[in-house]
Amino acid sequence: MFKYAYTIIDLWDREIVGWAIEDTESDEHARRLFERVIRDQNSNPHIIHADNGNPMRGVSLGVFLDNLCVTRSHSRPRCSNDNAFIESWHKTLKHTVGYPAFFTSLVHARMWYANFVAWYNNEHLHSSLGYVTPHQRRTGAALDIYKKRNRTILAAKERNPLRWRTGKVKTYDALPVSMSCRPILKAA
Repeated sequence: MFKYAYTIIDLWDREIVGWAIEDTESDEHARRLFERVIRDQNSNPHIIHADNGNPMRGVSLGVFLDNLCVTRSHSRPRCSNDNAFIESWHKTLKHTVGYPAFFTSLVHARMWYANFVAWYNNEHLHSSLGYVTPHQRRTGAALDIYKKRNRTILAAKERNPLRWRTGKVKTYDALPVSMSCRPILKAA
């Protein structure tokens, strides 16, 4: 029997802000998930980009988001790279060493997914975030990590300038994506 994963990722910090595993595919499940995430985050997203599946295009979710004046965009049909952030998340999820071949029950699927989301948000060093975790980016702890890393790299260059043939040193900017992008969520 199939299990259906509903996942919402914050585009700014790549943190999984909400998820649900259900036995059925339904826009009611998607609506309840978005209601919970928006309530728990205490913020209203400006834009939600989702895949083209029925749950994300359903009337129940649509009415809920329209009432909040949330702009919706959807991937083109049969074009998975339109939602690259979620596709990347799914690849990370499915290619992890501990990914089970199948789930024995809904409870098993939810427990495994919860553990994976906790690992991803709090331990996984994300390459597109400058090798910090999504949670470190969200809380601002990434700034201190970037500063410390930059000091270490520049000190190493001073001690051994020949190690850098081009003379260029890769440093990490504070937070390359502006805060104005924060309220954009991606869903699948």
